[in-house]
Amino acid sequence: MEYIIEYGLFLAKVATLVVALMLVIGMIVAAGSRQRKVHRHGEIIVECLNHHLEELHDGVRAEVLDKAALKIADKERSKQEKKDAKEAKKKAKLDAKQVSNTDVERRKRVYVLDFDGDVAAEGVDSLREEITAVLSFAEPCDEVVLKLESPGGMVHAYGLAASQLQRIKDAKIPLTICVDKVAASGGYMMACLADRIVAAPFAIIGSIGVVVQLPNFYRVLQKNEVDYEIISAGEYKRTLSTFGEITEKGRAKVQEDVENIHDIFKRWVKGYRPSVDITRVATGETWVGMQAKERYLVDELNTSDEVLVNACKEADVYEVSFKIKKSIQEKLGKAVELGFAKAVSRLLAADRTRDFH
Repeated sequence: MEYIIEYGLFLAKVATLVVALMLVIGMIVAAGSRQRKVHRHGEIIVECLNHHLEELHDGVRAEVLDKAALKIADKERSKQEKKDAKEAKKKAKLDAKQVSNTDVERRKRVYVLDFDGDVAAEGVDSLREEITAVLSFAEPCDEVVLKLESPGGMVHAYGLAASQLQRIKDAKIPLTICVDKVAASGGYMMACLADRIVAAPFAIIGSIGVVVQLPNFYRVLQKNEVDYEIISAGEYKRTLSTFGEITEKGRAKVQEDVENIHDIFKRWVKGYRPSVDITRVATGETWVGMQAKERYLVDELNTSDEVLVNACKEADVYEVSFKIKKSIQEKLGKAVELGFAKAVSRLLAADRTRDFH
């Protein structure tokens, strides 16, 4: 019994230490956020995926082929590289004479961007920089491929993200969007701008709907005789709140607003995907890629990997990313967040494992 008590006290001390540490880190992160400048510095990183695929190919080839076959293959490659180098030199001379790219035949370029969306679509900060960089060099003969993953979130945040993609459309540059896992709600708002939507067979697509939800503690406060005052100007300045009383009039107004946003969402999807039966798909439901294709929500079933491998056969493919420089506070906060997420994930995984015994 004494051992159990001591063990319980030990766990309490550890829990107290962890909570205290998290509070300190939270204050450091909050302080860093208050001091953060509006302009975020970062750098554009460009990687040639053709070279990456060649490295993968060479790694397998070196292990699979015997020495004689490898020697012959290397000889053939050397010839091809000399030929390519001669053509590149010729092109460089033309470029040096400031000959317009439209007058010089060149390989198509494909620019690959990545957007991993959360509720607030925070990835738009990097996306806008990446698109600005690409549009400064890309031409209508090129293509932009966006690897998109998002379950949706705030309307205004995803509206801005979709507007960034509209810049590509306005520049007359073909836009392909690949969805390997999920493009729902605001994620699909972005996806439907594409000239071609490619989804993995089991990717989650759709959720063309709008939802507003929040907890309300009015009755709890009333029960404990706690007053909560809201002072506002304008009849509908505050309709629903966490602590105030929710009236039928306020609820009706929010419902009206939700319906209006839903109508705008439906018109948006129908405008970019005229083949869809909007009354059939704008129910808030989601479908896997195979079902989404049947409903014309996507154009093709495939993974982004296959799309990019095929693109490398006929084009120069460049992955473009904008990395925002983070402060020490932000890095520390992110490390804690990831550590906590991993710990929770392990606990859930262990719980699921027990269920299968």
